[in-house]
Amino acid sequence: MKTALITGVAGFLGRHIARQFARAAWRVIGIDDVPAENAPPLARFIRLKLPADLAPMLAEEKPQACIHCAGRASVPLSMNDPGGDFRDNVALTFEVLDALRRHAPECRFILLSSAAVYGNPALPVSERAPIAPLSPYGWHKRQAELLCEEFASVHGLPALAVRIFSAYGPGLRRQVVWDICERLLTTGTLALRGTGAESRDFIHAADVAAALALLAERAPARGEVFNLATGRETTIADLARLAAAALGVKAEPVFDGEKTPGQPVNWRADDSAIRALGFAPRVSLEDGVRGVAAWARAEIGAP
Repeated sequence: MKTALITGVAGFLGRHIARQFARAAWRVIGIDDVPAENAPPLARFIRLKLPADLAPMLAEEKPQACIHCAGRASVPLSMNDPGGDFRDNVALTFEVLDALRRHAPECRFILLSSAAVYGNPALPVSERAPIAPLSPYGWHKRQAELLCEEFASVHGLPALAVRIFSAYGPGLRRQVVWDICERLLTTGTLALRGTGAESRDFIHAADVAAALALLAERAPARGEVFNLATGRETTIADLARLAAAALGVKAEPVFDGEKTPGQPVNWRADDSAIRALGFAPRVSLEDGVRGVAAWARAEIGAP
């Protein structure tokens, strides 16, 4: 049985990824700085705060894949604390890669990067599009990608990065899908920031996890990057209407016209590279939003 190591395993995507790899018959071990009862079911859970000495664990476990979910994932926080964002994204990625280089050089390393590296690109955006981040978070994700390229090129460590577009799903108590559902359930209204014409390419966490399991088996892992999205562009106004319908709330979104610093305007991915490896998303946005709406209703305790 192959072993997968997941850093940040107790986070939103880490949990979905751990379940997916277990379903695919991997032995899953996870790292996070939380009590064991807050982690998903695993073959082994290791509580520690990265960066830490990974040598004993790597020597014992000899993982075949490492999915690096640990780190910050907030554009606004990176604007306010760029130093912390650098440490938790760039420096931490280096430490994990270097530990693998020394103690598990055959392990495939997959970095969870972000479409934030593109900024405001021409659509659809492919992996060859210019890099033009709008936030420290975007720049730091690009620097982490370059570390993957470095370790693959110089040290021969199999590594790659996935540029995740707008991931959502049950368990994520932040970002736009949750924000809209929470507002509808608590106020019955939809006063939102922006114009409503802003768009994103939403991908469900279950599809993110399935794609990563596929990449762990099939990707060349020579420092390359893959877009991870659905190729479908949805405006925030349309997303709000989908959520309202899913919750059975009659509310029309109202936008304040304000722009959020560091945030792109429109996203739609060219996802042909990962589809060529056999990936196809399975969760439609309509079904995914219904699932989040039901989960949000249970979390908030709304009737």
